[in-house]
Amino acid sequence: MHTTINRNNGDLFMEDIALNDIADQFGTPCYVYSKRAIELNYDAYVAAMGDYPHLVCYAVKSNSNIAVLQTLAALGAGFDIVSIGELERVLMAGGDPNKVVFSGLAKTADEMSRALEVGIHCFNIESESELVLLNATAASLSVNAPVSIRVNPDVDAKTHPYISTGLKEDKFGIDINQALGVYERAAQMDNINLIGVDCHIGSQLTEVKPFLDAMARLLILVDQLSERDIPLAHIDIGGGLGVRYQDEQTLSVGDYMAELLPLLAQRGETLILEPGRSITANAGVLLTHVQYLKSNDHKNFAIVNAAMNDMLRPSLYQAWMDIQPISTHPDREERIYDVVGPVCESGDFLGKDRILSISEGDCLCLFSAGSYGFVMSSNYNSRPRVAEIMVAGEQVHLIRQRETLRDLVRGEQLLPVN
Repeated sequence: MHTTINRNNGDLFMEDIALNDIADQFGTPCYVYSKRAIELNYDAYVAAMGDYPHLVCYAVKSNSNIAVLQTLAALGAGFDIVSIGELERVLMAGGDPNKVVFSGLAKTADEMSRALEVGIHCFNIESESELVLLNATAASLSVNAPVSIRVNPDVDAKTHPYISTGLKEDKFGIDINQALGVYERAAQMDNINLIGVDCHIGSQLTEVKPFLDAMARLLILVDQLSERDIPLAHIDIGGGLGVRYQDEQTLSVGDYMAELLPLLAQRGETLILEPGRSITANAGVLLTHVQYLKSNDHKNFAIVNAAMNDMLRPSLYQAWMDIQPISTHPDREERIYDVVGPVCESGDFLGKDRILSISEGDCLCLFSAGSYGFVMSSNYNSRPRVAEIMVAGEQVHLIRQRETLRDLVRGEQLLPVN
């Protein structure tokens, strides 16, 4: 997927802006995103789909900043949401509610009511209990709820177990072997309008076979439903297309669609996709300064001012993310460092065993940070969350202010003094 990072005379640039200038202006840690890269990555999906009827629904959970969502909404994107908060973000960003699919396992009646009120495209239903509640909620509003049932096809995505979602032992979806009966019962509900089938087998997939296996199983189900007079209008294959963090051999969107679309030849169902990481991951970086360099008999440590509360992926998933100095200094000695943060946890690291030529005060760039970065950040250790910046050509926009110490305690109250 596209990135707009390049090195010019030893300095890293995003689009036309030096990252050093952003660090100087806004301080660190901070996230920086490329508007152009987001647009190119979304456009790659649209181009790969060609004339086949489709809807590309960006997975809001991967990066939910409203300026990111606004950028995609302006391109005509749909959105995949998992909470009412994400729905409200989409609406604030100018997204079309009729292009929103509502995923997630634990939707409440209040969330369902709000989504029905604004007129979303459909609910991706994960259990029969949820289906019953949605039917009752829709009845109370005298409307019909558009529904796509998420089935679990028991396909091994061959990815990290925390982001694998399509095996029968995973919590997501309804066993595909039970789905036919669930659809038949749903068809008898007065306020349910069955319009599709949904599937998402995992994230960071780097080969096409799991997608093809899942689609083949979905098509068998769709045809069985059609024979029972339950025609579906769309097939949602989810997201999960992997990106290059290190040296992964990843699929291009074009190669993915060239394999998948032939399975749908001569069919009429709209294809829905839910990409997230592949649109924003390599469109963003995290900037951080080296606070201290520290060595013992066994290790060299680069202690930086970003931490696991700012970027959780390395600690949570043991994810490898490239780390480079913003400005190179070839005259400096290379050493092997663990790049660690100030949080009081041994698991607080951004990268281990990295060959770097750095000094205290240098600014480092953590690449591929545009997905599952800020959205997973927290105030652990009472650390304010960082700023987010959007680069658009020669323009730089602050799209989220850095939190203050006052923000940390907003809503808290001292006990009354007797």
